[in-house]
Amino acid sequence: MADKLTPFEIMRQLVSFPTVSSDSNLPLVDWVEGYLSAHGITSHRYTDPDQPKAALFAHVGPQIEGAVVLSGHTDVVPIEGQDWDRDPFTVVELDGKYYGRGTCDMKGFDALAIWALVEAHSRGVSRPLQLALSFDEEIGCTGAPPMIEAMQPLLPKGSAVIVGEPSMMQAVAGHKGGQGYRTQITGFEVHSSLMHTGVSAIMQGARLIDWANLRNAENMAKQPGDIAAMFDPPFTTCHVGMIEGGTAHNITAKDCHFMMDFRVVPGEDAASWRDAYLAEVRRVETEMQAVHPDAKIEISKVFDVPGLVPESDGEAETLVRSLTGDNGSHVVSYGTEAGQFQHAGYSAVICGPGDITQAHQPNEYVTVAQFNAGHDFMQKLVQRLMA
Repeated sequence: MADKLTPFEIMRQLVSFPTVSSDSNLPLVDWVEGYLSAHGITSHRYTDPDQPKAALFAHVGPQIEGAVVLSGHTDVVPIEGQDWDRDPFTVVELDGKYYGRGTCDMKGFDALAIWALVEAHSRGVSRPLQLALSFDEEIGCTGAPPMIEAMQPLLPKGSAVIVGEPSMMQAVAGHKGGQGYRTQITGFEVHSSLMHTGVSAIMQGARLIDWANLRNAENMAKQPGDIAAMFDPPFTTCHVGMIEGGTAHNITAKDCHFMMDFRVVPGEDAASWRDAYLAEVRRVETEMQAVHPDAKIEISKVFDVPGLVPESDGEAETLVRSLTGDNGSHVVSYGTEAGQFQHAGYSAVICGPGDITQAHQPNEYVTVAQFNAGHDFMQKLVQRLMA
């Protein structure tokens, strides 16, 4: 049987694979599969039919339901345009920090989870432990749903999922949902001196963006409900981060495209935000076509991530609190795969080492203290599963 690697050694290996979301993660999956196999653990894959990527999941302990599931993603964000002081794909320890792309978000947790799975298998546990490593989390959490579906017929159903996004090892019990809609506007080009005879895709797109501004102002002015009040900001937000289009300054723009995304407070009807946006799109499109019939607006959904709703006495949160001693109430405004596990019938919570402010940053790091706290958590978890 192969030697056991330490959590740091596993993290160093994982970070060495440049699994940017635009590229394959198969070399990493191959390595993890081989490492688990060398320790007598059978793993399973969900392979994406349209791209060279795969999710990996495994089960150790008795073949019964009720496992604790350690969930992480294998992809990282790009390094292009970022000013790194060192090789992003080599872990460097300096001044009490482990530097490297993914050390914080979230290969540090992945390494700890892999370590825990091997440890639980070798020591023997009374309650099973599962590992679930997804792909394409960074481009809208699109890889987790098919992975979760693939897990159902192959593994006994787990009951408590710990999603290891960086939370400073606090138990985060809720997060907003997310929806993203690619908006492609086609106008009609004329010289800008005759703009009334043409349709500017950019100027019509600006109307949709201003609709988002108005919705944000309305939401900000409302008295938040009990769940919304837990978040910062305490309301659903509409946002456009990038916009492209146009040919020249003196021509009405033929094309314009952007992403409209919504961060929806748990408990609100996410579909109602979609419907409201589509209604505004159709209204603007009708006015465009009154000027020229070829003008149009096309909408396509890019991602749709359910929120994580705080659970009353949730099993996952209760377990994490008992291991960390954290008794605070924590929610976040970004989305994770925890809401997708909850939607599939699991109790879910977020808990992982590191500070979310380090995620996606140049010179990304997780502190040695946080990584060690994650290791301590996993040791306690394995011991708990043996009881």
